[in-house]
Amino acid sequence: MKFTQCLALLLLTACNPEIAMNQEHAAAEADVANGGRGLAKLNPAPRKAYELTLQLKDAPGPFAVVSGVAQYDVVNEDQCGHIEPATGTASRITSQEDVVLHKVSDTEYRGMVYLDLMQDEDYYGRGMCRWEFTGAGVMLKATGAEGETRFLSFIEADRFMKGDVLTRYYVPRHYPRSEKLPDFGASGTEDPSKYRPELQGDLFTASLSGSEVQP
Repeated sequence: MKFTQCLALLLLTACNPEIAMNQEHAAAEADVANGGRGLAKLNPAPRKAYELTLQLKDAPGPFAVVSGVAQYDVVNEDQCGHIEPATGTASRITSQEDVVLHKVSDTEYRGMVYLDLMQDEDYYGRGMCRWEFTGAGVMLKATGAEGETRFLSFIEADRFMKGDVLTRYYVPRHYPRSEKLPDFGASGTEDPSKYRPELQGDLFTASLSGSEVQP
């Protein structure tokens, strides 16, 4: 009996496109919740290239982990996003894609960011989803060991594309880890005067900038 019921359920799912689509959407949402991109696809031939540059100054030690990320968001989720049945609202569609940062020197890293990396497509059967690049970020860790401080920075798209330099200041005593705050995410500050006076003379910086790569 159980086998017959399971077979009937499989046949019903296979023959009913709506059920299959709902299951696909549910799996996509679970993937997004776990850090994946869900139904979203990458553009197979991106062309709008920018170079992301990270520069360090007065770092308290080496960083074995230097990882980059580019963030993309759908700008018309109300027209194309999946509608949450419980609320009737469109869920936000976003994607963070890895940016490989190559070491130029002990204080400089560079990687390639594509503004058009995400593929515009009708993912939910409700219209074309239009993606935009919204910024780039980096994460630094001393050795990559569990519990070490994560030094974080993020530059918004408008500043990145204009070629602005975003410099954030960090407290060296959080390197390589904070004993009171394991796995601490140190986002620093653009204004060093926000730190206590006794700390202001002993800070290190991470600067992010972008420059367009001509075809």
